[in-house]
Amino acid sequence: MEVKKAWWKEAVVYQIYPRSFCDSNGDGIGDLNGITGKLEYLADLGIDVIWLSPVYKSPNVDNGYDIADYEAIMDEFGTMEDFDRMLEKAHSLGIKIMMDLVVNHTSDQHRWFLEAKKGPDNPYRDYYIWKKPVEGKKYPNNWGASFGAGSVWEWDEASGMFYLHLFAKQMPDLNWANPKVHDEVFGMMTRWLEKGVDGFRMDVINLIAKDPAFPDGAAGSHEFSDFYPVVTNHPNVHVYLQEMYDRVLSHYDTITVGETSNTSTEVAKIYTSETERELNMVFQFDHMGVDNGPHGRWSDRRMDLRDLKKVMSRWQDDLYGQGWNSLYWNNHDQPRVVSRFGNDSDEFREVSAKMLATCLHFMQGTPYIYQGEELGMTNVAFSIDQYEDIDTRDTYYQYVTVEGMPHEEMMRYIHRRSRDNARTPMQWTAGENAGFTTGTPWFLLNPNYTKINAAAQVDDPDSVFAYYKRLIRLRKENPVMVYGKYELLLPEDKDLYVYTRTDEETQLYVVCSFAEKDVQLEIPEEFAGAEVLIANYPEPALDGCVRPYEAFVLKRKL
Repeated sequence: MEVKKAWWKEAVVYQIYPRSFCDSNGDGIGDLNGITGKLEYLADLGIDVIWLSPVYKSPNVDNGYDIADYEAIMDEFGTMEDFDRMLEKAHSLGIKIMMDLVVNHTSDQHRWFLEAKKGPDNPYRDYYIWKKPVEGKKYPNNWGASFGAGSVWEWDEASGMFYLHLFAKQMPDLNWANPKVHDEVFGMMTRWLEKGVDGFRMDVINLIAKDPAFPDGAAGSHEFSDFYPVVTNHPNVHVYLQEMYDRVLSHYDTITVGETSNTSTEVAKIYTSETERELNMVFQFDHMGVDNGPHGRWSDRRMDLRDLKKVMSRWQDDLYGQGWNSLYWNNHDQPRVVSRFGNDSDEFREVSAKMLATCLHFMQGTPYIYQGEELGMTNVAFSIDQYEDIDTRDTYYQYVTVEGMPHEEMMRYIHRRSRDNARTPMQWTAGENAGFTTGTPWFLLNPNYTKINAAAQVDDPDSVFAYYKRLIRLRKENPVMVYGKYELLLPEDKDLYVYTRTDEETQLYVVCSFAEKDVQLEIPEEFAGAEVLIANYPEPALDGCVRPYEAFVLKRKL
């Protein structure tokens, strides 16, 4: 089966969470000029695209994902002139910019919502979703909002109606059943593309189409139901995305990725099929749940490698030739992978960080690197009052204060899985505030920045940074890494992740150990004498004894 070639399939994307990346003016908050000043660092790493988390005007209820103006820059990040300079310099270095597009909801401070609240006759009223009270029911339905925020329905006293917010009450959902919303969103997207941005990462995009009946969800142990199974992937989302493609995206050479939780490979094929005119690729979350426990992601459970292999292989196999994968371990909503799936001890942090990078970057799909991942940055362990994340704070309140979970138990889960693990400031140097700011950082630093930082790694040929740099270069030199067919070997092995990638000319044999011990492996005869493409130990274990967290890749010509 032939896989069509495209530049965005061959690219490597680097996610920047601006608030925590680099502060240029000493106010303690990362900003656009800070990013501009670090573009040479990213060019040296070799990445092709920056995914820029939201920099729009926002009250920051959810760290910028609550947007008050889609075409203005948040004051603490700088100005539109700063953005234009960053974009121009990035392009001069061969780096594209992918904006974060958040159009399931806006901030309640957005002009559209401020107008909508003025009453049912306001022309902006139907930009949002309003419901009258239902006799005999406390709320229009039983959906529970994300972030442990109670009902998805918020009462508006002035009009005697509820409005819908799948997330925080300050984040009302847009009404995509209203064509005027399409006109507004598509016009805004076109203006950004005309400015020169290169594409969009679309936040919770598979939630934008709601079932017009707004049915109750399955009741669980809590008062409210999980809305995700009811809302995700409604058939109309494909109608809306195809219209978005026809009216906007088809006129530009863009990169697009949709955040699509609760999505099967079959649905992902529709989103990413080149004949359906929707998206280039999606972020799926199946592998982000392999270490979940009885309380979902609030768990300190270690994953079973066989579960991870099953999930990753399903997406590799099912989308081959029919769609496209995005490959990621980390983002602004996930803990640090070296602490989660690797080993962040002094002895094994570097080697396990390199192993995890190897495992991911040799799969088929577009790889994403989250800021600091290329340094092997780790999780943190703060006290509850030191966390900034609304989800972490609200969940602690729900489980501990309301439901009586022991404080120590919940803190173990938070230390392992909180989104704030990814949001500590970027570790540039061993100096004051890790070189992130000359002021007081908006959020606490990980204390290990004196050992783990960019300055210590960029010129070290054995560093995690150097390893990522080499992986990116190998991807550009070896088309089989991008387009070759994936095949899992040893699916029931509890310690080793082994697979091949094969095209017409070349075959790669990828070995990654997730174990803190030696593991025996019989290397196939056909790879005897093969080229060692990359390895995270000075001499790879070609004798069949794979060392703790070892990774190596063998290459042979067919």
